[in-house]
Amino acid sequence: MSEYDIIIENGTIATASDVFKASIAIKDGRIVQIGEQLTGAKRVIDAAGKYVLPGGIDSHVHISQPSGDGIVMADDFASGTLSAVFGGNTTVMPFCLQEKGVPLRSSLNDYHKLAEGECYTDVSFHLIISDPTDAVLGQELPALVADGYASLKVFMTYEDLRLSDGEILKTLDVARSTGATVMVHCENEDAIRFLIDKHERNGDVAPRAHASTRPVAVEREATHRALSLAEIADVSIVIVHVSNGEAMEEIMRARSRGIKVVGETCPQYLVLTAKDLDGMDWEGAKFVCSPPPRDEAAQAECWRGIETGVFELFSSDHCPFRYEDEQGKLNPKGKTNFRHIPNGIPGVETRLPILFSQGVMAGRIDLPRFAAITATNHAKTYGLYPQKGTIAIGADADIAIWDPALKRTIRHADLHDGADYSPYEGMEITGWPVTTIVAGTVMVEDGVLVGEKGQGTYRPAAARPVGL
Repeated sequence: MSEYDIIIENGTIATASDVFKASIAIKDGRIVQIGEQLTGAKRVIDAAGKYVLPGGIDSHVHISQPSGDGIVMADDFASGTLSAVFGGNTTVMPFCLQEKGVPLRSSLNDYHKLAEGECYTDVSFHLIISDPTDAVLGQELPALVADGYASLKVFMTYEDLRLSDGEILKTLDVARSTGATVMVHCENEDAIRFLIDKHERNGDVAPRAHASTRPVAVEREATHRALSLAEIADVSIVIVHVSNGEAMEEIMRARSRGIKVVGETCPQYLVLTAKDLDGMDWEGAKFVCSPPPRDEAAQAECWRGIETGVFELFSSDHCPFRYEDEQGKLNPKGKTNFRHIPNGIPGVETRLPILFSQGVMAGRIDLPRFAAITATNHAKTYGLYPQKGTIAIGADADIAIWDPALKRTIRHADLHDGADYSPYEGMEITGWPVTTIVAGTVMVEDGVLVGEKGQGTYRPAAARPVGL
């Protein structure tokens, strides 16, 4: 009788702290042994010449999320998690959006129904708080945090989602008392609205105007304000999708004052620029996201943030809409004015290959840093560690095997999301995940889907100790 279900041998293992040669034994979905010359498995995977890394955790993805009248997000849980698993991810964390007037619990019940039986990766949910009533903050949210929904997001932009400073402070206070983790989208909505009005009066309504109505100052100011509110509430926060050096400076200054803040950036801020929004025939709409991509100097600053630890998380902010679709980027209003183009771009499948190619293979970061900012730190930040995010005895067997010599050109035709384009089309990549194992089940092997939909399950998250 076989002692193990799977042994992975001959590979180079990398965690957030070490790089070493060993074999990994998997049984009942967990890593049960790490050592040399392991034997006695039902099957053996030879990883010679390859890297064996923790499966990616993408803690910032949007799937099946309400997106406004007549607008439909391109990915449901099936297509979104399928795309994720082909990109070397084993867990994704989408957002359950509370629409105004709807109880949080009701929103979650509906969201779980969309995910049930549809996932190729494991999932865990964040909450988006759009209606912080006394009942939500005093009763619903504390109960949900205790039930394993331990992270939430608040917005400082988008008219239907943004909270006032007072509402943010009240939400942060609940987070402090319950141990929840708060993510903040930092852009000043009043400043954006002022700039949009000016652009419209001048007839400047092409997609490129999306970038010029959301300049760096809009993000910098809101980042400073969010950190100040966290300081007042005496609680840690996550600043998501940081796009530039000035917002990074706000994070570093806050840390120097003793504020615990986690910084996150995304691929679009490393490889895209605002020039991409100035495409011919409205194609700039493909690159509309918030905050927008900046310039080459901002790209260099974001790379510096990855290299030096300003950013502890690297996420995709996968928010897919179809381009050639009246329910997507080219909806009737979106074809005439940038303000009606849905904000967001696809990227869950290409997040890890872009960072691996331009980070690890280009010599900017090493393998432990890659493992940390793509998996381990996500698990630690959002209450999934040590079950997830690492290769260690007792952890879930969430593993991605990478071929560092594999060269690929990103083509949307080869990807698996529900969008009809990739903002990274034509990018040359060195290094790609070839085999992905989710909780001990091989889902993708040698670039071919072998697992089944529904293998992925929901995983609750643990709140941090109260007051930290």
